[in-house]
Amino acid sequence: MAQAREREEAPCPAGSASLSVRWVQGFPKQNVHFVNDNTICYPCGNYVIFINIETKKKTVLQCINGIVGVLATNIPYEVVAFSDRKLKPLIYIYSFPGLTRRTKLKGNVLLDYTLLAFSYCGTYLASYSSLPEFELALWNWESNVILCKKSQPGMDMNQMSFNPMNWHQLCLSSPSTVSVWTIERSNQEHHLKSKLIQLPLEDGTFFNETDVIFPPSLPKDPIYGPVMPLSAIAGLVGEEAETFRPKDDLYPLLHPTMHCWTPASDLYVGCEEGHLLMINGETLKVTVLSKIEEAPPMDRRNLISPVTLVYQKEGVLASGIDGIVYSFTIKDSSYKVENFLEFEQPVEHLIFSPSYKMLLTQTDKGSVYIYTFGEEPTLDKVLDACDGNFQAIDFITPGTKHFMTLTHSGEVCVWWVEDCARAGKIYLNTPVTVLACSPSSLSAVVGTVGGSVHFLDVTDVESPRVVHKTFLSESPVQHLIYDQRGMYLFIGTSEGNVFVINAKPSSSFQILGFTEVGKDILQISTVSLLEIDIVEVMVLSSLAETGRSRLEIFTLPTILPQVAETFTDERGRLRDELIHKYLYEVEHTLSSAVLDFQSNRIYGFCDQVPYICSYILPEEEHSGVYILKPHQKVQSRHYGPGMFYLSSHGWWLITIAKCGILCVRDVYTLETFARCRSHSHQGHGIQLMRISMDGQSFLVNGRDDGTLVYLKWKLFGGNLASEALNHYQHLLISLSSTMNEENEYLMATPRVSLDLGSEAEHTNVKLSIDSSQEELVPDDAMKEIPWIQQKSQQAIKKEVKLFSQKRKEIKNRIKVLAKTVLNMMEENEKVDKIAKLEQQEFGLDLEELERLRDESEKEVSKIRKNVEMHNLAKSYLAELIKEECWNSMAVKGRALKCFHLPYVVENFPMKERTDEELKELKRVLQQKKIETECLKLQREIVEVQSAAVLVKQRHEEDDEEEEDENKTVKNTNLLNYLLGSLSTDFGVDTSLLSSQLELHSREEKINQIILLKDIIYKVKTAFNDEFDAAYKQKEFEVARVKERNVRVQEIILDLDLGEKVWQPGFDDSEKPERTLVVESWEIKARRHVNPWQKAKTGLIVTREMERWFQSKSTDMRFRALMDMMGGVLDVKKEDILRMVIPQPDFMAKPDALWTEEERKQFKDYEKKVKDLNEEKDKYRKSLEAELKKLQNSIQESTQNFDDYLKRLFERRVKAEMVVNQEELKINNLVFSLLLNEELSSRESFLNNYLTKKQEEKNQISEAIQKSREDLDVYREHYDNLLAEDKVLDRSFKKEFSEIPSHQVDILYKLFKRRPRIHKQKVNLDTTNIVPFGERPGSGKSNKDNFAQLMKAMDELDNVNNMPEGLDPLVWDHFCITRRAKVENEQKVKQKAAGLMEMMAFLRKRVEEDEQVQQEIEKVFQELVLLQEEKARCQLDLTIQILLKQGQVEMENFQLTLEYSDAILINKNIIEDLNSVIRTQGQKKVASMIESKEVHKGIFQIEWEHKKMEMEMEDLNQKAWDIQMLFFSRERQKYLNEPNYESMIAIQIGIMEQTIAVLDKTHRKNVENCKKLLKKLGKFSNQKDVANYTLSCNLREELVAVSERKDICNAVGSKLTCEKIVKERYENMMQQQKLTNIAKEQAEQISILQAEVERLRMKTFPALLPM
Repeated sequence: MAQAREREEAPCPAGSASLSVRWVQGFPKQNVHFVNDNTICYPCGNYVIFINIETKKKTVLQCINGIVGVLATNIPYEVVAFSDRKLKPLIYIYSFPGLTRRTKLKGNVLLDYTLLAFSYCGTYLASYSSLPEFELALWNWESNVILCKKSQPGMDMNQMSFNPMNWHQLCLSSPSTVSVWTIERSNQEHHLKSKLIQLPLEDGTFFNETDVIFPPSLPKDPIYGPVMPLSAIAGLVGEEAETFRPKDDLYPLLHPTMHCWTPASDLYVGCEEGHLLMINGETLKVTVLSKIEEAPPMDRRNLISPVTLVYQKEGVLASGIDGIVYSFTIKDSSYKVENFLEFEQPVEHLIFSPSYKMLLTQTDKGSVYIYTFGEEPTLDKVLDACDGNFQAIDFITPGTKHFMTLTHSGEVCVWWVEDCARAGKIYLNTPVTVLACSPSSLSAVVGTVGGSVHFLDVTDVESPRVVHKTFLSESPVQHLIYDQRGMYLFIGTSEGNVFVINAKPSSSFQILGFTEVGKDILQISTVSLLEIDIVEVMVLSSLAETGRSRLEIFTLPTILPQVAETFTDERGRLRDELIHKYLYEVEHTLSSAVLDFQSNRIYGFCDQVPYICSYILPEEEHSGVYILKPHQKVQSRHYGPGMFYLSSHGWWLITIAKCGILCVRDVYTLETFARCRSHSHQGHGIQLMRISMDGQSFLVNGRDDGTLVYLKWKLFGGNLASEALNHYQHLLISLSSTMNEENEYLMATPRVSLDLGSEAEHTNVKLSIDSSQEELVPDDAMKEIPWIQQKSQQAIKKEVKLFSQKRKEIKNRIKVLAKTVLNMMEENEKVDKIAKLEQQEFGLDLEELERLRDESEKEVSKIRKNVEMHNLAKSYLAELIKEECWNSMAVKGRALKCFHLPYVVENFPMKERTDEELKELKRVLQQKKIETECLKLQREIVEVQSAAVLVKQRHEEDDEEEEDENKTVKNTNLLNYLLGSLSTDFGVDTSLLSSQLELHSREEKINQIILLKDIIYKVKTAFNDEFDAAYKQKEFEVARVKERNVRVQEIILDLDLGEKVWQPGFDDSEKPERTLVVESWEIKARRHVNPWQKAKTGLIVTREMERWFQSKSTDMRFRALMDMMGGVLDVKKEDILRMVIPQPDFMAKPDALWTEEERKQFKDYEKKVKDLNEEKDKYRKSLEAELKKLQNSIQESTQNFDDYLKRLFERRVKAEMVVNQEELKINNLVFSLLLNEELSSRESFLNNYLTKKQEEKNQISEAIQKSREDLDVYREHYDNLLAEDKVLDRSFKKEFSEIPSHQVDILYKLFKRRPRIHKQKVNLDTTNIVPFGERPGSGKSNKDNFAQLMKAMDELDNVNNMPEGLDPLVWDHFCITRRAKVENEQKVKQKAAGLMEMMAFLRKRVEEDEQVQQEIEKVFQELVLLQEEKARCQLDLTIQILLKQGQVEMENFQLTLEYSDAILINKNIIEDLNSVIRTQGQKKVASMIESKEVHKGIFQIEWEHKKMEMEMEDLNQKAWDIQMLFFSRERQKYLNEPNYESMIAIQIGIMEQTIAVLDKTHRKNVENCKKLLKKLGKFSNQKDVANYTLSCNLREELVAVSERKDICNAVGSKLTCEKIVKERYENMMQQQKLTNIAKEQAEQISILQAEVERLRMKTFPALLPM
């Protein structure tokens, strides 16, 4: 395998060993490129890999500065360009196939190049960089210079390509934009010009985009003034205003994915939405191609989103994410889709070979296919990519022929070591982690994420197979390692378990046990020497919490498989005392550690510092943790964490790290004797390394770059080679017998099926233990369980059998105890509540109760904390709202309601004015007062006042203030309609307000706004004062009504009316502060009371009750009064209605039994009852009168308040109207200020834009000036070359004047003669295939053509072409002169082409200058119009006028809004003028009516006269028409014939008979013709037979004629020779004659030349010697 590398590392000492790269395996992650017609290349990690398509041979080119960035190829020059990814990256250009560096390009890019592209014509290379420059640069890579560059901030491109037919065009595309760049050249200067393509919308339609800088004329609003562009409204004045668009005007556009050029210099662009666009290369017009649907679209092809495009004849090839390559046949503006190729994986890249005979297809995983066109197309797989990056690698013992790789998806591949050709592969169909190959057999083991281990048989490398599977645990397998002799396999999992398995296949890979170590296992190291019978194992794990590393070392005997049961416990755990397990710790963190072969030293790679340390193990035994101290410490010369590996013989220590450098060190001195940079830190260095058993080969796998590098020794010999080779041979001999036995067993082992989801080998029944019954219950589902759980369950089962009797006794006791507890619980339910125990107190498991209690407390505390945080958030929000809407208000918002009417009056909530507002108001008031005083003084100075007036003013100085107030009130009343509001009705002073007709400047408008805000504040304050007075009055009324209601309630109770008393009050809207206070009755939830609060409340209630009882028992007077007098001493008047006279006792007896005395008592009783009733009636009437009086009083007072509040409501409406009027004025002023700001922003933007365009014009003018100067200089050089060419032509005969003239003529003809350059014949098939045909010539092709011309000139300069009789020296001189002439002609052609290019460049610059000049003039016009509009807006003011409210009916609702020619005058003037106009109009109407009647009679007479004339003309015309009426014979017959219809029927019958006869005649004629045709057919057949006979005879006659012709030619050859001699003689005579004529003409020409020379000499001055 060929390779090419460059290194910048320190050179190794002479004679030392070094490592060289033999091959690199990796799959493309970027696009694959063609270098020539047979070679492809792609970057991979630090390398560029070249593959010959025919031979599959690989060539490797290594990047000296790390990982390869982007790559591009130039097919005509066969060069490769790629960038590195270091800080300030470089671009390297190498030639192929020599892989020698042509040049190194160094630009100003800081981070990375993202795109590279070569032009087909010329030595041009385009590069594009992303952050932070976003720079496009054009290089001349041969001369190593940047021709031009330009940056596009924020534009990140993903594809760049030159136009194959024109290197002056370059296309860049991103997922959102497509731009076409034009490269303009003038002599040696190059310029880049870009044009952004306007893409359609997502649905394929186009958006009519308006000009942002100079938008079309917007309609001018007659009220609100001009409409400004959106950028001016946004206040933008810089460059962002040129592209500003609001969010609502931004529509989603198509998203380009890929583009390709056509031979017509057009572009095809594929979009993510499935559309295909065509962009015209000259006009850049975009056309959306429509898809022709011949059949209903399939589900997969409904919308094709092209991932890549490549042009072919009559269309393009495109690929999508579905793995299908589609052929788009494009015709006009439509295309048809057909399936071309189909792959299993999505196609990511398509490219044609230079000859267009092959199509390269690249999938997303990196596989490369070549489709060869032809009569029988073929599809070959050039590169078969693996399913992802390599996860693990290892040599197959002994490591000289094969090795294995593993990907994360479970793909295991076997490769040849020599050329990295794939020998075989197998899919495990499960996610995997690690791989290891056994030293003692041809087997390998793979660890999975699910915790299982797969054992593979690789005796047949072409078809590896799984022979055994073991499910160890449910945690992923992280480490797999065999000891050096292949006796044991150590498996480390993420749980921290290390399993030991018998590595021999003959033992069926028996699991010997496991041991527990730290969870985070970093590395497992083993020492297994041939001389000893033990295997030492060291496990490195990290202690993140302490910042240390732990080392655990244990020993396994070689006889462990025979005594495995004694070394493990019942759960399969190895006994620490039998395996001699020791713990060590290092005070710093290690990323890797290995145990040397003498087992007395540990080598550690420090994680945080760049050092390698060695630690001496103690010889004596110890218990616990032993702290190791560094014994030897050297610098690693790596950065980042690294890994250690020991060679098979233990004398080499190999280190790898994140830096990507592999070092081979001496195990004793730790000094490096060989190093190789196989990877780079940009790809996060090396992931892992494997060394072969003989120490000759190294496999190095990158972490993220996906590259596998094979290293081998170079200059390797001496002791190093002999030691490694001796150990390898010795180890191989010792393992040969074991390997043969195990390999034979492997070949006899049957294959294990790879079912998806199958993770375990054994399908034992899972056993579970019931927590309550503790019985073994088999699960219904047959679930596979790991080995470690199986061992645990077996141990549990064994323990259960061992203690079964004991368990039964315990269970019986538990049942008795449970029965006792149930009885106690039943008794507890029957006792009193005080004596009843809680349910949880019967729990016997106190620990469980405590745990449940702790859990509940934790849950309660968690919920309480969440609730507290929620309440805190709500409280904070409530405080914010309260502070903003209540506390900050100087006047709180409240309302007043009427007692009886549905009126609600609200006050104006007001905030306190800030200090800034007050300060600003004070400033404005002070300024207005100063202006008023100044105006008054100016009037006093300017106006000439009389003395009387002055005296009068002096007398009235005392009353000046009162007069001023009266004047202001009078003025404001007069000009109230100009104030635009009714603020004066609230007593607000408006004298300081400026007139609405004088607000022109910005400062005046701002001051007016401040004063208007102050007026609003005063109006609100005035109304709030009235509102407060009303509020106090309502409080008084409510209190008075409540006072009267007390008496009303007493009367109602006395009269026992049962009526409800109306109680007025305040609502929440009237007292809003009540809303902020939460009453106890509003809380629906039950209040949480702590136990101590309950106890305190009960104690207080008990004490109060005791105190009350004591007070009642000691008050004897109160008790007597209650018992005897009912609690009162005097009978009140109110108690009369409740008084009842008791009946005498005898009334219970019948009347007949009464005595006289009793009857007298009865009469007294009746009298008393009658008197009492009269008294009651009298008192009841008085109470009713009092009740009515109170109710009327309450009604009257509340009604009066309602009337007052109604008036206040009207006042509120008027105040709100005033506030709205003032706010309307403020809004108008604010709008005018805003419009002024927009006009200023627009003006600033136009000024900035004008400055920018002027600078651009200056630059263009300088470029034009420089271009003209260069053009003049270039034209002068061209004229000189042209003159030299003419001089060479004219001076030819003079230089050869010494030879005869006829020879001069012959030489001159040869001098004018030019060789014909025979173009290489292009294969017709290739011409038909290649769509671009013959492309324009590049610099290389021009040089090749010139070299071919010079080669043809060498043929013309040959002596054989020399005329006869010419001197050889003269011929040599002639050849030199002719060659100089040819070279000069080539220079003239090149100069002419350059001159045309410079003239075109100058013409474009002049056009750009004119365009910029037009834009500048347009900006000037816009500025003039804007300034006029700004002045108009400052003068055209918006005035608010108060008009009388009423109703005006308009016809057709035509409301005029344009008052440009209106004036503002008084209404009375208009009314007086209207009355005068109305009077004059009535007079004019009367005269007009009189004249109208006269004119009406005249018009009526004229009309009757015209009517009669027209009737006369109509009659005359009708008479003439009757006379001239045409009357045919048919019409006459129709009129004269009585039976016209019967006659017509007879004629129709005759015609039908005639038609029948004609039809019969026609049939006869047809039959006759058929008979004649039949006869002619027979005659034709006879003629054909005769012709065939004649043709046979003619063939025989021709043969005879040809024979006779040959005989005649043989006989007539002599005559032919004589004829030839005669013709030659005639030709010689003619030539002699022509020669004589030529000599005569030559003599004449020489005479004429001598005469010309003589005449020419006359024109020169004669310099005679003195």
